[in-house]
Amino acid sequence: MQKVTLASELRNVIADWRSAGERIAFVPTMGNLHAGHLKLVSEARQKADRVVVSIFVNPTQFGAGEDFETYPRTEREDQEKLETVGADLLFLPPVSEMYMPDAKTVVSVAGLSELHCGASRPGHFNGVATVVCKLFNLVQPDIALFGLKDFQQLAVIRTMVRDLNFPVEIIGVDTVREPSGLAMSSRNGYLSTEEIKAAPKLYESLCMARDAVLSGKQAYADIEIQAMLSLREAGFQPDYFSICRSNDLKKAEAEDKDLVILAAAKLGRTRLIDNIYFSR
Repeated sequence: MQKVTLASELRNVIADWRSAGERIAFVPTMGNLHAGHLKLVSEARQKADRVVVSIFVNPTQFGAGEDFETYPRTEREDQEKLETVGADLLFLPPVSEMYMPDAKTVVSVAGLSELHCGASRPGHFNGVATVVCKLFNLVQPDIALFGLKDFQQLAVIRTMVRDLNFPVEIIGVDTVREPSGLAMSSRNGYLSTEEIKAAPKLYESLCMARDAVLSGKQAYADIEIQAMLSLREAGFQPDYFSICRSNDLKKAEAEDKDLVILAAAKLGRTRLIDNIYFSR
């Protein structure tokens, strides 16, 4: 596996692959890789001739008081893991390579970015959209793979790609979970031993809400309120728990068929997100 840190080096490698007519897959990450990330790379390996992975802890998607400085950085271990799953190229740029000191351009996906996580993390999805846009311009992949755990993020990126005419196929890959049901996340390492025991209740609450919907209950607001109460009783500080249409992430109505339930809650100092999507 090659490793490059400069955009010029990346472009040179990509140009050689393009000249050879090779299909390129891209997996953007912030590092501290777990089995969920590795599944993305393995899926990419099956769909393309070359796989590029980026590790970049993007400062513009962190808000004031969030964990940018303390976000886990495990570059050596990450490189070893990527080699085991067949990544061809690791792009590991410094912040100075990705953002000019006087950068003025921000990519914003209106309508989606202000909902759910965007309501409690203002500007977060602008940071996500901007850095993914920049990475797509640098890598110029044929396909890019993202985990479905970050369902809203994926919706933002799909919309950006559509609206800006990026010739990139976006592929969502199912969430990888611990045996307990807890969605794998780089931030799970913040959880204490007791919090790890409680954390699966977030996914349990999503499953219970899905089952209530599938059983025919149409008072979605009541289902959401009950889920929030259950999470508080389990020691969480819920941010939101929303039954939505999967196409635009707005509140679902009784006649909607394709749904996603989105949830975010703090457990101790750790903010967890999860979702479950289904049709009825």
